[in-house]
Amino acid sequence: MNELFGLLTSQLGVNDNQAKGGVGAILNLAKEKLADGDFSQITQALGGDVTEAMNAAPKAEAGGVGGMLGAATSALGIDLGGLGKLASLASAFKTLGLDADMIGKFAPIVMEFVKGKGGDGVGEILEKFMK
Repeated sequence: MNELFGLLTSQLGVNDNQAKGGVGAILNLAKEKLADGDFSQITQALGGDVTEAMNAAPKAEAGGVGGMLGAATSALGIDLGGLGKLASLASAFKTLGLDADMIGKFAPIVMEFVKGKGGDGVGEILEKFMK
């Protein structure tokens, strides 16, 4: 995991807490949305203590835009797919002091790292989830 955090800090100019929190936000959402077996493959590919990153992610704000959007669409039975994921991640990234456009910069680095460590099959699980 430290290798991934190092890539993010060097390539994106974020600090270590932002790198951990951003990866953690992605992992928390993946854990919520993916089957246990798929999520387990991703965490094994990442190696290290994924719990540290997941705990570093800001908790979703129930009153934030992501929370309101999620609650409203859920009540209506609407699945926003990628938009819902983006709203959830945008809230976490904002709390970390990062713009929403940083999600689009984090995601490819995380996906390539997972693919490099776990192979194309594991990388594709994360890639499909992120779309």
